[in-house]
Amino acid sequence: MIVEPKVRGFMCTTAHPEGCKAAVREQIDYINSMPKTDGPKKVLVIGASMGYGLASRIALTYSCDADTIGVIFDKAGKEKRTGTAGWYNTVAFEEFATKDGHYAKTINGDAFSDDIKKETIDLIKKDFGKVDMVIYSVAAPRRKAPDGVTYRSVLKTTDGAYTNKTIDLSTNEISEVTIEPATEDEINATVKVMGGEDWRLWIDAMKEADVLSDNAVTVAYSYIGPVLTHPIYFDGSIGKAKADLYKTADEIDEQVDGVSAYVSVNKAVVTQSSAAIPIVPLYLSILLKVMKEKNVHEECIQQMYRLVHDRLCNPSGVPVDDKRLIRMDDYEMESEVQQEVEKIWNGITPENLTEVADIDEYWKEFYEIFGFKIDGVDYGMDCDIQVQIPSLDSAE
Repeated sequence: MIVEPKVRGFMCTTAHPEGCKAAVREQIDYINSMPKTDGPKKVLVIGASMGYGLASRIALTYSCDADTIGVIFDKAGKEKRTGTAGWYNTVAFEEFATKDGHYAKTINGDAFSDDIKKETIDLIKKDFGKVDMVIYSVAAPRRKAPDGVTYRSVLKTTDGAYTNKTIDLSTNEISEVTIEPATEDEINATVKVMGGEDWRLWIDAMKEADVLSDNAVTVAYSYIGPVLTHPIYFDGSIGKAKADLYKTADEIDEQVDGVSAYVSVNKAVVTQSSAAIPIVPLYLSILLKVMKEKNVHEECIQQMYRLVHDRLCNPSGVPVDDKRLIRMDDYEMESEVQQEVEKIWNGITPENLTEVADIDEYWKEFYEIFGFKIDGVDYGMDCDIQVQIPSLDSAE
């Protein structure tokens, strides 16, 4: 089947297996070009198929020579419908890792569920005994919690309506958008989905099952961003959830014997989720241009290598800020970078958009998420869209 990108608004509904494979190969090649890391050897990555979760799995495998179990929630390809990008990424990762002599197995299902937690713990007991690191990189719009209720997150403010610039990526039209405040119920639901409750449930279940090594480390991921986006992120409904995540890290660190817990605050990157957030795509298109001009631009894999090599496995201890956060957004938040972004933001118009922002790079990185526009891939060739993840017996 010849696979082409099908984009509607901020959604891409197709993925290219060979493109995803090439993108995974590029990330592996990057890690192999960097110095090795003395780090963990048995790792669980919850949310392992895309973005920072996938990059973490690659960095830990190829820099630390770690064996990994990944938990994903993805769909295989069918006769006339491609699988998800996460599915194809995992197919490729397992193939490369196994060929290179690394253990790599994957569990596909809802990480929020008790069944998947149990299945994962059973696999750890069988194949690892214990793990010494747990990466929690779950991003989902909804969650069925242990109380049986399905909660849905919202992207809203919490302190009145907020109006600012945004961009329609399909037309490059700049306009104003107003984001309404969330209700108390919506805020609570967002915290249930995107806060720290499920992370803590994973750690408690693993501790009870005795599958965490002594001095195990667990890390969850977050974003803070500049003052420009604070009303809809840091101070918004998502920000309330992230505050709960930070509190959970402290509680795990203090209450779960033998486990150190951290939150890594990562740089803004182009994702399908971020494309849906008003204001953020315009900010990202400016940020991409500024950071590239200053030679400080990083994609997920560069950040996750730095996180593993320089922070989590630092012989002198994990460097954190005054809130005990690992700040991997340090390049993005440099004052020179943010001053330049703010200057461009204040002066951007439809007429100068292509000069002061990099919309083309934004779209390139967007397509690359789904395996498109990858150098060296022949998109005119037929490809097998029903490839299987090697460690899974059958497609989900």
